[in-house]
Amino acid sequence: MVKTKELALTALLLAIGLLLHQITVGLVAGMKPDFVITMLFVALLLLRKKSLVLPAGLAAGIIAALTTSMPGGQIPNIVDKIVTAIVAMLIIQLFQRYMLDSLLAGIVGLVGTIISGLAFLGSAQLIIGLPVSFKALFLTVVLPTGIINAILTPVIYTIALRPARSIGLKLPK
Repeated sequence: MVKTKELALTALLLAIGLLLHQITVGLVAGMKPDFVITMLFVALLLLRKKSLVLPAGLAAGIIAALTTSMPGGQIPNIVDKIVTAIVAMLIIQLFQRYMLDSLLAGIVGLVGTIISGLAFLGSAQLIIGLPVSFKALFLTVVLPTGIINAILTPVIYTIALRPARSIGLKLPK
């Protein structure tokens, strides 16, 4: 069961991701790196609760859908965030015992972003079509964002540990 403090922390992190997303410029065909996903990863890494996956993924999807710069990108954003939240939690659950949290955060940031991009582009291609080729968008938006998230996710995770502990949340280690 997810506690109110955990939901509030997740909502706060997703709101920060929204702010970062709003101030970021578009790369190709107006598509922007999605920092809401970065903050979704941080929330899942901090709390590590399976019961948080669907609500957090859905909330991230709705936020991204409301702010997408891609015409018709609303449904693909919701699909992608739910799929990504599930995959990210699976990665966390599988590897948390075998590596340092900072390395795990980097892997979740990279792999999760690539899964997110594949899910978004794939569902967008099926539902509405893409403004440029799948390959071009993957290479110019998804991969650079994955690399950014591989660096940014561990940094933000480390920064978020202290305030999360100060509000009394039980966190890993």
